[in-house]
Amino acid sequence: MNSDTLVTSWENKKLVGLGNAISDGYLVVYHPHLLVHTDDQGKGIGKMIFDKMQEKYSSFHMQMLTADGKAIDFYKKNGFERAGQIEPMWIYKGNEH
Repeated sequence: MNSDTLVTSWENKKLVGLGNAISDGYLVVYHPHLLVHTDDQGKGIGKMIFDKMQEKYSSFHMQMLTADGKAIDFYKKNGFERAGQIEPMWIYKGNEH
């Protein structure tokens, strides 16, 4: 509810995908999540959500995200690249990475 933008994809009453963005509204946007249910991956849902986000953020000075696994190729295909010599760092409370 505190995201700048939230885009969802539904199949009947089942949520199959979502993406959100946090932004200052002018220069910078961070894309923390773009999730598609495993049963629905490869159907273009992630691309549709990403394209919806780009309708709003494509002109921003900087778009940032953290990607791993299969997501890296998806984001590269959509114009993202490694941020120079930046070293990714975090304080993370999960255990799935």
